[in-house]
Amino acid sequence: MTIALQNEFSTEYRRSLLLVFMAGVLWSTVGLGIRMIEDANVWQILLYRSVSLSAFLAVVIYLRSEVSPVAILFRSDSKTHIAGMSLVAAYSGGIFAIQNTSVANAMLLFATAPLLAAILGWLVLRERVHGVTWIAILISFLGIGIMVYGNSNSMILLGSFAALGSALGFAIFTVALRHGRAADMLPSVFLSGIYAILITGSICALIDLKFLLNLSDGLIAMGMGIFQVGAGLILYTIGSKTLLAVELTLLSLAEVILGPLWVFFFLNETASRNTLIGGAIVLLAIAGNALSGARRKPPMIN
Repeated sequence: MTIALQNEFSTEYRRSLLLVFMAGVLWSTVGLGIRMIEDANVWQILLYRSVSLSAFLAVVIYLRSEVSPVAILFRSDSKTHIAGMSLVAAYSGGIFAIQNTSVANAMLLFATAPLLAAILGWLVLRERVHGVTWIAILISFLGIGIMVYGNSNSMILLGSFAALGSALGFAIFTVALRHGRAADMLPSVFLSGIYAILITGSICALIDLKFLLNLSDGLIAMGMGIFQVGAGLILYTIGSKTLLAVELTLLSLAEVILGPLWVFFFLNETASRNTLIGGAIVLLAIAGNALSGARRKPPMIN
């Protein structure tokens, strides 16, 4: 009986590792997708991506729980709505960053989200931050400084700050879910899609951006909503239930590492020396912090 349970755990564990890694692979394609878009700007991309994401998640949520997507809008508490709104800021900053700086620079700055979440958790939730984490935060700030040092191009700098703003949005999302003790992130992400549709649709109307994109841009943006964001989220939600926090953190780095590789292989886009040096420092700080907090106790199978 014990051997059977161990084999079941081993199989489930390997499956979870694969699912979370595949989620990172899907998320890592964001830079490639945005680079392939020809004419659409950040608001148009986010509008189309949010439409397909919301529709996809509405179907998934209903099939999983038989809860009407309309009910989610009215039953969700304030923390779920805050989490959803913070994702809109994260999405907007992320797309703008990739459009105005290198994919490597943007993705490596996105990776600071867990450390920013630690700071916010300390400030808002009074969660304890260990000394090793503070050291990792300081080291990551050093890496960020190296990445932006010597950049005289104002748009690249603005893109870098937008990437940090995106990381902050994801950090707020994380803390809001922890504060609300949410067991499922899908409702918050669904709400983020609804809010994004309302906000980006209004912006497009106010600044007279066309709602009808060319076929290629529209298909890529909507495909990103379903496959890059939505499917990645489903895989992560299923796989993360049996993994330790350290494993999730380390697996999430696959997104950061693979993102620049896709645009290098397919579009021959490279990164600056400062980006590579500073980014390596940031990744080492994140990985070191994750490993320092590792617990060897096996996760429970739900």
